[in-house]
Amino acid sequence: MGIKIYRPVTKGRRISSVDDFSDITKHTPEKSLTTVLKKINGRNNQGKITVHHRGGGVKRRYRQVDLKRNKFDISAEVLTIEYDPYRSGRLALIQYTDGKKSYILAPDKLKVGAKVMSSLKKIDIKPGNRLPIKFIPAGLMVYEIELIPGKGGIAARAAGNGATIMSFEDDYVQVKMPSSEIRNIPKDCLVTVGQMSNPDWRNIRWGKAGRMRYRGFKPEVRGKAKNPVDHPHGGGEGHNPIGLKYPKTASGKHALGVKTRNRNKKSSSYIVRRRTK
Repeated sequence: MGIKIYRPVTKGRRISSVDDFSDITKHTPEKSLTTVLKKINGRNNQGKITVHHRGGGVKRRYRQVDLKRNKFDISAEVLTIEYDPYRSGRLALIQYTDGKKSYILAPDKLKVGAKVMSSLKKIDIKPGNRLPIKFIPAGLMVYEIELIPGKGGIAARAAGNGATIMSFEDDYVQVKMPSSEIRNIPKDCLVTVGQMSNPDWRNIRWGKAGRMRYRGFKPEVRGKAKNPVDHPHGGGEGHNPIGLKYPKTASGKHALGVKTRNRNKKSSSYIVRRRTK
């Protein structure tokens, strides 16, 4: 993949760049592996907005990605490398020897025709293979990490992401996450070898508000520009200060420089070192 820059014939083009999609080998998805997701626009089951500034966006179909990869010890061939509108990385369409097709998260530099496999035993350590983290040598990079055995990969799935194996201690493996946090992960959790595809995605410059609307992001408005009913900073005449001891979110919680993680969260015991800013 590369970044394409257009001739700056407009103000939006002058400061924007786009993905050239040079690594994509097929532009239409496997229809049997797609579905339509209902738009929730940041609302919960009560219809209340819990994530602000979401809505709109272009029409898209969701690709059913296999995040568990529990067809063990069956070789699969990579048929295509495809774009996924719901994530920044690429997908690989694979076909197992028994004929079943599936989408997986593609590692960087995976090629069409390559063979990948998932296993609970020790297999070849090559990009795209999925196996328990206890079999991965220290210093190697992995992605699509399970935090609970059998639950499917939930960590290190964004474009270019990867976690580094640090050390082995009893029933856990110490892993340096993409956020720089060092965390203990149970040794039986599955991980995929390699780095997540499309690492240049972070270099894209979106350039103008319209491209963010295509992605489903709505404009953000200052809290002090709102009414008191809509935000704690709202109200007043002209450019008044917020009038509070500390800034707050729209829901009235502390903002800026305050730890928000629940101290009693069970998974806190797995964190060896918190991330650095």
